[in-house]
Amino acid sequence: MSLPESQPLLVPPTRQHSPTNSQQRQIAAAVAEVAHRADLHPGVTIIANLLLDRVEYMSQRGLQELHTTQEDIRALGSGYWAEYFNPADAEDYLPKVFEMIQNPDPWAVTSVFQQVRIGPGRSYVWHLSATRVLLRDEDTGQPLLLVTTSIPVDPIHHVTHKVSRLLAENNFLRQHNVRFGRLTRREREVLRLLALGHSAPEIAEQLFIPAQTAETHRRNVRQKLGVATAFELSEYARAFDLI
Repeated sequence: MSLPESQPLLVPPTRQHSPTNSQQRQIAAAVAEVAHRADLHPGVTIIANLLLDRVEYMSQRGLQELHTTQEDIRALGSGYWAEYFNPADAEDYLPKVFEMIQNPDPWAVTSVFQQVRIGPGRSYVWHLSATRVLLRDEDTGQPLLLVTTSIPVDPIHHVTHKVSRLLAENNFLRQHNVRFGRLTRREREVLRLLALGHSAPEIAEQLFIPAQTAETHRRNVRQKLGVATAFELSEYARAFDLI
C-alpha cells in the first residue's frame, strides 16, 4: 500500500479507482448531510474520500484557516497531506487509523494530536483530531469516507509541550530500537546508572561487580549505541523507560 508522506487522518485504499454510480450517490448524500450542520460545530470538519485519496469536504472554518477553497482542496488530491501536515506525525497515528478502519464497530473513533501548517508564516499549530468511518459501501462494506473533527490546542497550554516531547521520544525509540536491542540485560542496567550520573566505580559498587567489569560494560554500552556524551545516554534511557 502506498501512503502519502503526511496526512491528517486519511488512509488511502490499496488501489484508487473511480467510484461507481451507486458509490457516488452514497458519497454525495453523506457529504450533504454533514455539510448541512458542519459550521455549527466547534472545530473544523473534514471529510476524506478514500477512493480518490482527497479531501471531499471541509467546513468554512478550515477553509479560512488554510486560506483556500473547496475546489482548490479537492484539486490538491493527495498533495493536500504534504502541503499542510507535519510528516513526522503520520508515523505515530497511521497505525491507529488503520486499526480503527478495520474495526467493525460503526462508532469506533481514533483521536490523535497532529500539527497543521496554519500559523504565522505557515508555522505548525497543534490540533486534537478525532476520526471515524463516515460511510461504508452499502453492498460491500468497503470504507468510502472518513470524517474528522479537528480543534486547535491553545499554544500556551502545557499539553502542547508534553505532546511534542512524547512524539520526539517515540520517533527516537523507533529509529534506535535495533541498537538498543543489542545490549545485554546487564548492559541495560549499566546504561540506566550511567544516565543517572554514576561513575564506573559507583556502578561496580551498586551492581556488586569488579570495577574493571563495570568499566568494560560502560565501554561496550557506548560502542553498541554509538554515543559519546552523557546526554545521548540519557536519551536512550528515557526513550526505553530505564529512568
